[in-house]
Amino acid sequence: MKLNSILITGASSGIGKACALRIARPSRHLYLNGRNQNALMEIASQCITKGASVKTKNQDVNDRQSMNDWITAIDSLDLVLACAGVSENTLSAPKSDDFIYDIIQTNLYGVLNTVLPSISVMKRQPIKQDVRGRIAAISSIAGFISSASAASYCASKAAVDRLMIAMGGSLKNENILLSSICCGFVKTPMTSKNSFFMPGMVDADQAAYLILKGIARGKRRITFPLWLGSIARFLDLLPPNWTDGLYLQGRKSQSKSFR
Repeated sequence: MKLNSILITGASSGIGKACALRIARPSRHLYLNGRNQNALMEIASQCITKGASVKTKNQDVNDRQSMNDWITAIDSLDLVLACAGVSENTLSAPKSDDFIYDIIQTNLYGVLNTVLPSISVMKRQPIKQDVRGRIAAISSIAGFISSASAASYCASKAAVDRLMIAMGGSLKNENILLSSICCGFVKTPMTSKNSFFMPGMVDADQAAYLILKGIARGKRRITFPLWLGSIARFLDLLPPNWTDGLYLQGRKSQSKSFR
């Protein structure tokens, strides 16, 4: 997988940061987005040390016009990773309308604000090795279930997964490859706030390795760990009244955090 120009949102922390560090090397041009300016500059410095050239953009992915202006001004993109996202508080969270909109807005529309202008860029660039470009977005195994303790999060991630898979079905005919990244628990600042048991957790660097390996293989849906994804799929087949208690059991409050 030859990559010269790579754009990553949510690059200042977690999976986005880990992907940037794995990708950074001489001859690669990285476009890194994040909301934490200091953290973004630090990761940019580390990538430059590895030999990559880096341009940063400190902005919220929810700003549709700004995201469009930034991305469409880039000449070409070989790979785009939409990693920015928000976690959801559990039982004690204030389930206000604003809270629900915030989760959906960032996790779904933030992805749209990244993916759609990236598609526009890729459509105007030549095909290289049978591919114009690759785009991957972070969904979640949580998108396979309907957890009573994280309804907005599950809904937003399910939407991202369906969006990437469905759009990818038509865009592959234009040599643009879309992937949905359905990961389980990843050790990041976001999950560090969780106080409940998180089975199958992997560190961010391992997650980045699995993501990039899956993209290189052209996988439309990248799921890890597979056993956890399979369990989630099975649970979603059960009557909701059976699973409500399971999802609620042992879940304690956690503070809101950003990837």
